Amino acid sequence: MSEPLSLPQRTLSTRHLLGIDGLSVDDVKLILESAVVFDEINAPPLKKVPFLRGRTVASLFFEPSTRTQLSFDLAAKRLSADTASLSVASSSVKKGETLLDTGRNVNAMRPDLVVVRHSQAGAPLLLSRVIDGAVINAGDVAH
Repeated sequence: MSEPLSLPQRTLSTRHLLGIDGLSVDDVKLILESAVVFDEINAPPLKKVPFLRGRTVASLFFEPSTRTQLSFDLAAKRLSADTASLSVASSSVKKGETLLDTGRNVNAMRPDLVVVRHSQAGAPLLLSRVIDGAVINAGDVAH
């Protein structure tokens, strides 16, 4: 019988993951060690574990990205998180709502983690200033 999956008991030195600049060697090691565990989760028959049970992950994709959005969504669901996605095409962004207004509105719903993809460099950083949960940059041209 194999031993149960467990994540490293350390945390990143930063709340947000906006790029690789500024990550310490220990942060990179932690990410890689965690990736090994998550890779095992993807292997049949496991596919779902309760690591993020009770947590909410919101996806804000301001530009199309099938693989990236699907990857983050599946990862969150396989870790048992509740997920919500903003469809920018049918959101108030189309009526002129600013990025910060969108961030404040999303923050009011208290997500634990917000995954952001945007065509403007620095957009995830800007959102991290108005979102209480952690922000992960899923691509912003420069990062």
